[in-house]
Amino acid sequence: MKQWYEELFQDFADKYDRESFTAGTIGEVDFIEREINFNKEVLILDIGCGTGRHSLELARRGYRVTGIDLSASMIEKAKALTLKEGLKIDFHVLDARNFNFRESFDLAIMLCEGAFPLMESDEMNFSILQNACNSLKPGGKQIFTTLNGLFPLFHSVKEFMEKGGDQGQLSAITFDLMTFRDHSVYELEDDHGNKKSLKCNERYYVPSEISWLLKSAGFKKSEIFGCKLGAFSRKDVLTTEDFEMLIIAEK
Repeated sequence: MKQWYEELFQDFADKYDRESFTAGTIGEVDFIEREINFNKEVLILDIGCGTGRHSLELARRGYRVTGIDLSASMIEKAKALTLKEGLKIDFHVLDARNFNFRESFDLAIMLCEGAFPLMESDEMNFSILQNACNSLKPGGKQIFTTLNGLFPLFHSVKEFMEKGGDQGQLSAITFDLMTFRDHSVYELEDDHGNKKSLKCNERYYVPSEISWLLKSAGFKKSEIFGCKLGAFSRKDVLTTEDFEMLIIAEK
């Protein structure tokens, strides 16, 4: 039986690229470039790359990128866009919980909840961080975003549940304080016009958890910042108003 995130990203590649959160690609890649000092020799791994929007923009700027995603339809579109633009990117259908590129990359990116923290167990989410760390060379860096558990806590679970997200497509939200998991129903129509109702399950994390998980996964240093769409910055202190947090970790 497929998990909700597998159903979500199946036959959803075209509509995915029209989602509001994809508008931040250029600014986010600007930030990535600054983090690697515009070094074109850096080898980059894009985990949960989707249709390859970050990979494509990095390749346009002359970087060497490998992208992986669980969704075959997403990877198919990413490859088509790469071919259309005459770029060179290695895209693979791979599960972020189970891949092995041992010490092959200088940078791993994992943006907009492409893999972590969508998994149905904490152990699975942790395995993604471990694999990311293992894929990096010593001194390598990981940049990723994840859901900020401080947001629903500060705004009260009741208020958070009533708000129902900012897409207007979520219903029946139940935030579990014991597990920090948000259970919701997501209504959508795929690229073929098929309507789906998915029971979603996403894990929110507080900063102290992220710091400990990264240390346990093998990272020597990690920093956590606020996260603004298309405007990542080390100057943004994480607050209770940030729906997501930006994390930079070094191996």
